Amino acid sequence: MSIIDIKVPDIGDFAEVTVIELLVKPGDTIKADQSLITVESDKASMEIPSSHGGVVKELKVKLGDKVSEGTLLLVVEAAGDAAAPISEQKQPVALVVPAQAATQSVAPPAAPPVPNAASFGGTADLDCDLLVLGGGPGGYSAAFRAADLGLKVVVVERYATLGGVCLNVGCIPSKALLHVAAVMDEVAHLGDLGVDFGKPVVNVDKLRGHKEKVIAKLTGGLAAMAKMRKVTIVRGYGAFVGANHVEVEETSGTAQEKTGSKKVIAFKRAIIAAGSQAVRLPFMPNDPRVVDSTGALALKEVPKRMLILGGGIIGLEMGTVYSTLGARLDVVEMLDGLMQGADRDLVKIWQKMNAPRFDNIMLKTKTVAAEATPEGIKVTFAPAEEGVKVPEPQIYDLVLQAVGRTPNGKKIAADKAGVAVTDRGFINVDIQMRTNVPHIFAIGDIVGQPMLAHKAVHEAHVAAEVIAGELQGNKELAAAAFNARVIPSVAYTDPEVAWVGLTEDQAKAQGIKVKKGLFPWNASGRAIANGRDEGVTKLLFDDSPEAHGHGKILGGGMVGTHAGDMIGEVALAIEMGADAIDIGKTIHPHPTLGESIGMAAEVAHGSCTDVPPARK
Repeated sequence: MSIIDIKVPDIGDFAEVTVIELLVKPGDTIKADQSLITVESDKASMEIPSSHGGVVKELKVKLGDKVSEGTLLLVVEAAGDAAAPISEQKQPVALVVPAQAATQSVAPPAAPPVPNAASFGGTADLDCDLLVLGGGPGGYSAAFRAADLGLKVVVVERYATLGGVCLNVGCIPSKALLHVAAVMDEVAHLGDLGVDFGKPVVNVDKLRGHKEKVIAKLTGGLAAMAKMRKVTIVRGYGAFVGANHVEVEETSGTAQEKTGSKKVIAFKRAIIAAGSQAVRLPFMPNDPRVVDSTGALALKEVPKRMLILGGGIIGLEMGTVYSTLGARLDVVEMLDGLMQGADRDLVKIWQKMNAPRFDNIMLKTKTVAAEATPEGIKVTFAPAEEGVKVPEPQIYDLVLQAVGRTPNGKKIAADKAGVAVTDRGFINVDIQMRTNVPHIFAIGDIVGQPMLAHKAVHEAHVAAEVIAGELQGNKELAAAAFNARVIPSVAYTDPEVAWVGLTEDQAKAQGIKVKKGLFPWNASGRAIANGRDEGVTKLLFDDSPEAHGHGKILGGGMVGTHAGDMIGEVALAIEMGADAIDIGKTIHPHPTLGESIGMAAEVAHGSCTDVPPARK
């Protein structure tokens, strides 16, 4: 047994912050990296993690106390391995969000070995204040913000256009196709209301052209904005050759063909925004009928029968498109449910609405073999656990691999710059997005889950501001930090499923007492008028004894049309520490779908007059 003092770690340039929440109490058993308190400055709030594990013997702070780096928080009694501290490497203190972490596979906290940087003795073709490696949503956002702050910026991007996977072969084109699918499905329902448009006739070439026009408009806009900001774009594969140099193998054409030319760029600071790529199962044949999300978005033709490998958001979104266009779907998922991360009650509503799209939903099932045959791709299945029955081998016209993404950390020779990369390809950063090399930062998919564009953009702004502040001597900019409490997730299917913060499943698993406000859309005038009243809005509020009843909002989720457009209000409420009264007494316009958020808060508070009275 050993007695250990737990103190406030480095929290950047915040001189003094206020304790606004105590997350542990004497007698609790805590783990290393577990959140202990929530603190708040005049700019942001963050959770402070423990450096050690053990049993809490004594709390040394109370609500309202002012603390700073080195302040004693609590005393723990540790035994054996529990006394081992977490990695010396700075970890993202502000990213310690239990509601998010429980739904996402986060990069391992242990710091990888730190390599020795290579010594580059050549000459540079270009020099800059900031080099950004990767031109996706995070990369171009970092570049533009840094340029707006007066820095000389170079972006290295292997594709012909900025925007990365998201804009070119991901988020944006998929939403263009999902919109078309949603309209087609909506029109089909109008026949019951007395308006019949007849069976749709799909011109796949025109539909593909529409998608390409959407991409071109956005990428063209990014190119124009880069030019306005005097951001230099160097096209090619970038790899570090030293701590302050990147070598670029230049590319050309519409894809990534190497020209044979190389260019070396010298930089004062760098931001790694190299993103991720789709996981490809090793036993899948190299056949055009086996695609990842990029191949699916190419929309070469509509298959009669399609298999989706993986029951996550990407696969289900693409399945929605292909199903509406005429494909029959099977989906195989190793876990016990689709769309992991969202609450099961929300997914149950989605699954009931989407049941007609699927011939087979194979849960607790894995794919073990695949063979290309003239008739199609023959796929063999096996149970993921005992007692699960699986079908005989099936033949499909198209197989979509949507089993996850892997970061590109091992593809940029980060070790030559002295940057540590984990075995899985992630790069650990602190709350300012700084790697173990002080002048090199990293953002986006490569720093860990969730792999979402909106997270990358906010991280990008932080990194750019810190760099500009350091180079220009601006203390306020240099103090920027990524302090998001929560990051929302959305499945842009029909109906949409959106959630943020703590889910009900997580609350139960973590023993957190919550007050639930559930508002069914069959009580929403707008949803009924739209003919789409299958949805629900759910809010979760802290109902622990310490919260004295209706405490702050901890999370929320919804299923229904335009759920993704509304989840931002719930995220804002969590960031602002709103309670049920704050949200319920905020006047929402009527009749709208958005007012379901206010009514869900009223349900939790017990003051909603649009649902039957609670039983007493």
